[in-house]
Amino acid sequence: MAFDSAGFNTVVASKRGNAPSIYTYSSAEAKATVTGSGYFNDISDTLEVGDLVIIYDTATPTMTLSVVMTNTGGVVNLSNGTAVDVTAGS
Repeated sequence: MAFDSAGFNTVVASKRGNAPSIYTYSSAEAKATVTGSGYFNDISDTLEVGDLVIIYDTATPTMTLSVVMTNTGGVVNLSNGTAVDVTAGS
């Protein structure tokens, strides 16, 4: 599948300096697909190197914290990400 802008939201947009912006993205697609090279190309003008994308896989469910590693010539690459536990505690 492809990027769906309906699942993309701004949490905090950096207003000055080099502070990263934070975004969320919800999709039924697997982490490997969403963090794959070029998945976020449609919004390459929004994402900057160092920005954080919190990815929520609605099908699994899982959550991943991923950083924009490169954005060159409109091709966006994210880190593989760090998993966040979304299971209920006991």
